Parts: sequence; structure tokens; C-alpha cells
Amino acid sequence: MNDKIIVTNLGALKKKYGANGLAKIRAAVKALISADKARVLQTRLIALDRASDMKKVHGSRVSAADNFRQNKKAIDAIYATLRPDYLLILGAIDVVPHQDLINPAFGGDDVDQYAYGDIPYACEEPYSQQADKFIGPTRVVGRLPDLTSGTDPSYLIGLLETATLWKSLTQQDYSDYFAISAAVWKDSTTLSVQKLFGSSKNLNLSPPRGPKWTDATLARRAHFINCHGGQADPQFYGQKGNQYPIAHQAALVAGKITEGTVAAIECCYGGELYDPNLLVPVQAGMCNTYLAGKAYGFFASSTIAYGPAKGNGSADLLCQYFLRRVLAGASIGRAALEARQEFAQAGPDLDPFDIKTLAQFSLFGDPSIQPIAAPTPHTAVATAKLRGVPRAGADQDNFAGAVARGERRKQLLAKGTFIRANQRVASRTPRARVPGSVLATLRRLARKSNIRTPKILSFRIVGGGTPAGAHAKKAFAAAKAKLPEAGAYYVAMTAKKLPNIPAPQITAVIAKEFDGKLVSYRELHSR
Repeated sequence: MNDKIIVTNLGALKKKYGANGLAKIRAAVKALISADKARVLQTRLIALDRASDMKKVHGSRVSAADNFRQNKKAIDAIYATLRPDYLLILGAIDVVPHQDLINPAFGGDDVDQYAYGDIPYACEEPYSQQADKFIGPTRVVGRLPDLTSGTDPSYLIGLLETATLWKSLTQQDYSDYFAISAAVWKDSTTLSVQKLFGSSKNLNLSPPRGPKWTDATLARRAHFINCHGGQADPQFYGQKGNQYPIAHQAALVAGKITEGTVAAIECCYGGELYDPNLLVPVQAGMCNTYLAGKAYGFFASSTIAYGPAKGNGSADLLCQYFLRRVLAGASIGRAALEARQEFAQAGPDLDPFDIKTLAQFSLFGDPSIQPIAAPTPHTAVATAKLRGVPRAGADQDNFAGAVARGERRKQLLAKGTFIRANQRVASRTPRARVPGSVLATLRRLARKSNIRTPKILSFRIVGGGTPAGAHAKKAFAAAKAKLPEAGAYYVAMTAKKLPNIPAPQITAVIAKEFDGKLVSYRELHSR
């Protein structure tokens, strides 16, 4: 059995850390494999750049570490052959790259040409840069990132030690949360934390709060942050009017994170794995800083993320879904997969900002870690008749859990496959003419959102399958005749450069067209 597969590029690690550093990393991986075995989890390391390893899974070696297509193809071969329950990507983006999905909102005022992320590694679809092909994930995937352009292997070895020694805690250990919100998004974040924790008592608004949080505040194990972020920036920012004070600072967080912390981060570039050496003084980003503090999981975006000022949408929802499942007892990897699937099915179709949201958020941490021990009504049956099954005790319980895990993976595979085949998505139409009546209404909605000179993008709504079976097809046809499917989305965007944040503040109105008229819209703001 191959319950968990660790994939990496040994040549890239050797180039960064030398032969001696690589040997130390491999020893740490061996310790993790041994610890997993004690948890009745069969773990194996596969080098994507080693021909002998890839031959065993009927795949081709990665000859260039930065080749997106080769890495995706190699990991697909591993999955097709071994069907592991967990995939752990070992290394930052200069070891195994995020995939280069084209940002469907690029070309307006969103400056991200690509929505980099790991979701394609979680999907059955072959390599593509088309983000809407990867809306139906089926695999449990996480990444333990070393420092981009790092030269000291001790950081990555520390992360491997956390993955080796982790232990499930109780729900009580995660009940006292830490949350920060830009003051301007108070309503949205209040709704999020109330859904997650039943109360907004621990919600901190910036301004006036931050970034010098007390040790006791930072020690809480559940973190939810909805602030501004910037590219290659180790700080998150609040907002009130034209004030953008620092709300959270990596340098002040270092050494104060409690082991076992799980963080859901809505901020733009909150999960960007930038080179710390680009900054003076040198400073790792928030993701690397949390993981150095023995955080178990960090769920965040590599690029500009979005959400509404009031209500919940986009990054709000995806981060909520992830943290909610962790709190319910899922492994962080399953929590990320189930969150993506729920988000992809939250509405009748996915607009361009939904598609970008799915593409850009990645899970950082060993996906097999289960922060909270989930209660079960089932009791394992002690037996010595099945080969490889422990006789009794904790090991027997672990084996029973492995069987349940396998059954869940089958369900998640079926669900992700269904989503990919049936969910409708927005497809870019760069040169499409916007009908005059639609354009007039869109400009009026844009002015209402203080967008004076909008850049306008248009999208067709495509996809969606027809159900199998005579009765289902008849019901589907009747429903379609009653309410024909909507045809398009139109987006009006504008950006404002901020004085202290290395990212623009983007406002977007996304309007849905039905039968030649705009029937609904929503307003999003870059985080």
C-alpha cells in the first residue's frame, strides 16, 4: 500500500543545499516515514527528477525543475499508478513549482497574469494553463515549503520534524481563536468568525489594533485573518478610510506561534513563497514564519485575493470552509479538498473571480496531519486473521481509520469528477461587444461602487453536463425550458494605488446577464 507519497526534486534540493544538506534532509524524511508507519500510514518518497523512481510509476522524469508541464505530468503518473490518500510536495516553488494558471481576471486592473497554485496537482485533468479546467479537485495535496533560494537546510528539516512529531489535540485546544480584520471589512469578518466559532468576541479590528499582539493572543491555535497584503511583503495591513496601518508583522510573529496552529489567510499574497533575500533586512514571509513556529497548516493565496466589504464571498468562503472542516476533525489535506469542492458547488456557476479564488489558494503543511481528534461511533474489531492488521489497541484503531479514509477518498473522487463534468464556468471573450443596454446598466452599477472609469471584461457561461437516465434527462429538459441558462458575466474594474502597500486596491463589479438583461451583481474588493 502507498497511503502517502512525498514528491520532491532531489537535484534542486542538492543545488540549494549541497550533498551534505541533502543527506540531512533525506534523513529527516526517513524519520517522517518511520513515524507515519507507527500511525499505520505507509509513506514513500519519490524523486520527480530520478528516472528510476518515475519508471516504477510509468512516468517520465522531470529534467527541468521549473518546467510546469513536466511536474504536472510526473505527479499525474504517480497518482494514476499508486492512488495515494495523501500527496506531500516537499520544497518551495524553486524545487517543485506552483502551476501557472492564467488569471481569468487579468487584463482589467488585476495585475496578476497568473494565478499560481497547487490545485492542478489535486485534479485529474492533464496540464493546462486554463484555470477553469481545475474546478473539480479529487486529490488530497499539501506542500512543505523550504525557503525560496534558501541555502541552509535546517529550516526544511524543522518543518519535517513538525510533520514527524505532530499529535492530534482536542476541540477545546482550538476554541479560543485569534482573528484580525481590516476595520473597513468588519461586517464581513464578523460574519465569518461567528459562523466558525459562534462568537466575534476575539475579532481584532485594524486600526486601532496590531501589530504588537500579546504572546497570549498569538498563542491561540486557530487564526483567521482578513486584511490587505502585498507582493513580497512580510506584513498585513488594516484599513479605515485612507489609513492603512500595519496589522500583522512576520518579524513580530516569529517565535510566538503555538505548535499546532492552523491559519486561514484571506490577504492578497498571503501565501506567496517569495525569496526572503529580496528584502532589507532579510525577512521570510508570513507563511514561512508560521510554519517555522510549528504551525500545522497555513491556507492562503499566492496572488491578489478578493472578498466583499459586507457579507461573505470568494476568499471569505473558501477560508471558512477550510477552517470549519479542520475544527470538525478532518486532516488539513482533506479539509482543503472538501473546502474546494464545496466552494465549486456553492452556486449554479463560477464567475471569473470564483475561478481565480480556487486557483490561487494552496495548503502549506503535511496534508495527513489531523489537528483535532475526531470522535467516531465505531469501535475497531481486534483480529489476527487479516495480514498486516494489528491485533488490538491504538494500532487496530488506526487501521480501522485507514479503511474509513479509503472510503472517504472514493466519495471525494466521485464528487470532484461530478463537479468537473457538470459545473458551469465563465469563459473569457476578450473582443466581445457589450450590448448597449447592458453597458449602460453596468456603468451605472460601477458608479454606485465609486468606479468612475471602469475597465470592462466580458465572459460567456459555458459547460454543464446533461444527467444520465431517461427520467433525469426529462426533468433536466423541463427545468431548462422553464428557465434558460444565463449567458454571460460582465466585469467593471478599477484600481487605486496605495501609498504604503505594494499592491493596488481593486474594486470590481461582477454582473450577470440573463436573456439580454443584467439581473444581479456583486461588488468585490482586493484583500
